[in-house]
Amino acid sequence: MPSAWRLAVGTLTVLPVHPPASVDRIVAGKAMALAPLAVLPLAALAAGLGRLVQLTAWPQALSGLVVVATMTLGTRALHLDGLADTVDGLGSGRDRDRALEIMRRGDVGPMGVVALVLVLAAQAVAATALTRSWSGAIVLAVAIAASRSSLLIACRAGVPAARPGGLGATVAGSIRTSTAAVAGLVAAVVLIGTVVAAGRPWWAGAVAMLAASVVAYGIVRLCVRRLGGITGDVLGATVELALTALLLSVILG
Repeated sequence: MPSAWRLAVGTLTVLPVHPPASVDRIVAGKAMALAPLAVLPLAALAAGLGRLVQLTAWPQALSGLVVVATMTLGTRALHLDGLADTVDGLGSGRDRDRALEIMRRGDVGPMGVVALVLVLAAQAVAATALTRSWSGAIVLAVAIAASRSSLLIACRAGVPAARPGGLGATVAGSIRTSTAAVAGLVAAVVLIGTVVAAGRPWWAGAVAMLAASVVAYGIVRLCVRRLGGITGDVLGATVELALTALLLSVILG
């Protein structure tokens, strides 16, 4: 567990930790399961800064941008890079090998840029709405952390790696389906409880987690069909798209 915790924090955030003593599929699977907890301190910082901006004379919209910027810096833009590469690869219309090569190069094309703009704009708008109160900021922090449970869907048993080597090959299929289901249920219960404590309807949290799960499942299924499995970039895309669906569903609720 110490190695899994260090791997989760060191991979998913910029928070300084000692390197894990060992990294294998078991450690990697546990690290993915710990992802929501690993990112929670960063999520709390981002939501808190966004709320503080709302208390100033600055434009309210700036609070959402602060939240997005903090999460981007705090994760080294890792997930956003994965989103852009995945969209470029899938949107290229090329065969599997060529699409994977486009993703591996890391050059951001027009489709990747558009995806980044739309996703970041949606997240900023939702974060602005939630940081209008401290209770909403708490919901935002928990929602950001809960979105990382989408990694459980991407790394569950039966999901192959698209190519050997890299993060995707290490974590693909590393989480048992039963473990993914239980961990996802815990994340859903925590989010629903937070939503209710903030004075919002319970079903807003339930619908938000359902929407995030459907989006995560859909992108993983698409990548398995088109690419033959997942890569590290696909994991990043899954997180960002699940987070966007989660936040928009919460504020609509």
